[in-house]
Amino acid sequence: MQFSENFLTELTDRNDIVDVVSQYVRLGKKSGSNMFGLCPFHSEKTPSFSVSPDRQIYHCFGCGKGGGVINFIMEVEGLTFPEAVEFLAKRVNMPMPERENSREEQKRARMLALNKDAARFFFQALGEPSGQVARDYMQKRRITPAVAKTFGLGFAPDTWDALRNAMRAKGYTDLEMFDAGLVRKGKNTGFYDTFRGRLMFPVIDVRGSVIGFSGRILGDGEPKYMNSPETLVFNKSRNLFAMNLAKKSKAGYIILSEGNIDVVSLHQAGFDSAVASLGTSLTPEQARLISRYTNEVIIAYDSDGAGTKAAQRAIGILEKLDLKVRVLRMTGAKDPDEFIKLKGAEAFRQILEGSQDQLDYRLKTVTDKYDLTADDQKVAFLKEATELLAKLPGAVERQVYAMRVAALAGITADAVASEVERRRKAILSKARTEQSRRLTMPERQAQPAQKALRYDDPASAVAEEGIIRLLYLEPSLAGTPSLPDPSEFTAPALGHIYSVILTRLRAGGAMSTTALSGELTGEEMSLLVSLLQKPEVLKNSAQALQDYINRIHSGKAGASSAEDLLALQEKYRKSKGYEV
Repeated sequence: MQFSENFLTELTDRNDIVDVVSQYVRLGKKSGSNMFGLCPFHSEKTPSFSVSPDRQIYHCFGCGKGGGVINFIMEVEGLTFPEAVEFLAKRVNMPMPERENSREEQKRARMLALNKDAARFFFQALGEPSGQVARDYMQKRRITPAVAKTFGLGFAPDTWDALRNAMRAKGYTDLEMFDAGLVRKGKNTGFYDTFRGRLMFPVIDVRGSVIGFSGRILGDGEPKYMNSPETLVFNKSRNLFAMNLAKKSKAGYIILSEGNIDVVSLHQAGFDSAVASLGTSLTPEQARLISRYTNEVIIAYDSDGAGTKAAQRAIGILEKLDLKVRVLRMTGAKDPDEFIKLKGAEAFRQILEGSQDQLDYRLKTVTDKYDLTADDQKVAFLKEATELLAKLPGAVERQVYAMRVAALAGITADAVASEVERRRKAILSKARTEQSRRLTMPERQAQPAQKALRYDDPASAVAEEGIIRLLYLEPSLAGTPSLPDPSEFTAPALGHIYSVILTRLRAGGAMSTTALSGELTGEEMSLLVSLLQKPEVLKNSAQALQDYINRIHSGKAGASSAEDLLALQEKYRKSKGYEV
């Protein structure tokens, strides 16, 4: 372990999991001593994310993620274990102990330093004679030097190795630049700059680190925008351009736009809460990042068909996080940048204040697709509109919008409301059927919630989970002579968890999620927490352990069918006073 157990214990004692999680998740509903909220790791409308103040752990019954406070910060902030420890230490003003960084930490820190030096190189190049072409482009787009400095805009010279040579002079190797996505390998030998002849936008994360770049071509050519590839520090689906600036805004909402230039123009015009995704449609991870800083989002996508389609998709992602969503309708301009240049910042502020509620926007989008003077078009409109209203959670909301749809179609409100409720019942019935189907499939029930972890032998995995659970809850059982070797576990993830726990117990170590955080992966920790949620009565723990062991030792040709697995689960649940 890279940190002493005493240090980690004090760290987690001073970072109460409820306090930490509450900065990211609105915890409210209680079940016993546990608190519930909407999971920050997957989209959901019904809270399934549980936090236990007593046990200082979290567990999502939807996606399966779980662990202690360190694991939570690792997941939600996208940090390594040492970075999460440092994050929590800073949170409570706790000094970090002296230690030797791991090889991965050193590589990560080196890559961030390289990106920072590359950003400085691009920024300096913008002011040099060769950067005139970029300065001319900025003047054409009315980007002021002050705003360019705020965003750290730069210029990638239109040569094969300007950046490479500059970074080599600072001591960076070609391989380091390649891993950071700053150079590419030539067809034969050597490396060349990835970004050439482009206006450069550094991508800075919410902690202020330069994690990658987005380059806009100057003149003709494709692609118009080029982003850094995925690296050790850059994942475009988890980050947003200018979120490092927008998080400081006092606006009370985030403006979500499509392009970097739109964001720069919006900030320059005084709208400092604008962000953009990095060459992709909005992702659930980006939406969750937004939800950490605001409860309201205004979508300001391009006004063309592609922008409308992207807005519809974004609405579906954002509303699952219980965010208020409004949509901007721009007329006479294709995007925010053009609108501001043509009509000014005040005109944009007015349409911002008059932006539509997401449901009004979606209903208007449906209405615009049909000619309501034609009967067949009217029927098609009613089918799509009632399908949309049927998914609304509130009865009053459904009734109000049913009246609006009825007025548009020229039929009675009762007819529309009746159709909405009919469709809603069908949707709910389908959902219940699917849930029932899942619950009656024991093989699927036995599988871990983490999709990356699969059990080849679910019946054996039930016993393997039981051994781990008993050792965690009753450490004295680690001295049982007949304990299996980790290699006998059929599920590799369970085998590794078992090996770590057994090694630790035999060395006299204590059991806690904090103690195991540095030795298990995030998925393994989530799996451990999920199996600890299953009840285990310890009054016959020794016999229960032996039964689990016998199942593993004799189970090579054992239960594998659904019926056998159900019987095995029922046996473990009822016999000898213990449960699974």
